[in-house]
Amino acid sequence: MPTLGNPRNTIEIIQKYGFSFQKKFGQNFLIDPHVLDKIIRAAGVTKEDCVLEIGPGIGTMTQYLAESAGRVAAVEIDANLIPILQETLAEYDNITVIHADILKVDIGEIARAYNGGRPLKVVANLPYYITTPIIMGLLEGNAPVDSITVMVQKEVAERIQAGPGSRDYGALSLAVRYYAEPYLVANVPPNCFIPRPNVGSAVLRLTRRRENAVQTKDRELMFRLIRASFNQRRKTLLNGLNNAADIPFPKETLAAAVKAAGLPDNVRGEDLGLEKFAELADYLAGQESGPPALPE
Repeated sequence: MPTLGNPRNTIEIIQKYGFSFQKKFGQNFLIDPHVLDKIIRAAGVTKEDCVLEIGPGIGTMTQYLAESAGRVAAVEIDANLIPILQETLAEYDNITVIHADILKVDIGEIARAYNGGRPLKVVANLPYYITTPIIMGLLEGNAPVDSITVMVQKEVAERIQAGPGSRDYGALSLAVRYYAEPYLVANVPPNCFIPRPNVGSAVLRLTRRRENAVQTKDRELMFRLIRASFNQRRKTLLNGLNNAADIPFPKETLAAAVKAAGLPDNVRGEDLGLEKFAELADYLAGQESGPPALPE
């Protein structure tokens, strides 16, 4: 089977099967061998690894992964791509294609079935419309994952990488950093894909932390504080928290928490790192909250 990193071979396969790109699945196939090589190197894939690939498409990156990894489990949601994958991956005996929705897959079961329960390395060219749910699902769900190396929309990569005080900094930046260490591998222009997306892309590697970035008495409360502070980011932290329906503390208690964390009255949420949000959560966790928090 010819290497699919070659655009001509990709087009031939698409035409042979009369494949139509599905907007609902956000399909953009990578056709640049240099970018594919960068992704494999960035993921640090070796023959000791089992790789979970999300959305293999017609198998372009899957072929590259199979050459480097000991085992590849590729999860594809589009039934129309399964027969194509059976052809393009026929020469490889270390690939298993799973027809399923990654958001509904038991990743622990994949690790047990194909990697003796050891952590997987995730590699993917993610559909842009569902990037955040996939990444946060992998991180928050305690999936047995060692690292996540993904192609994402450039704007999302910038938001994940952003630090306090910057325009792109927000709840997503903090949520990802709590679980993983982000590293921007490379920017990727639209002409590296079929069809060409309307936006730039980037390869991002997230290395799972052995321990979460901060320790807090109430993680759920900490993330409620983070979300509330960025929902009204032009307001001060105190006013943003006071206006949030699911932050049930009176303004006096919130003001005391801000003061206890050594923060000025006019500080904004976008100026704080995880450590300060953890301090706020720990202070508030020990206070009388008044009415119960609203369900999320």
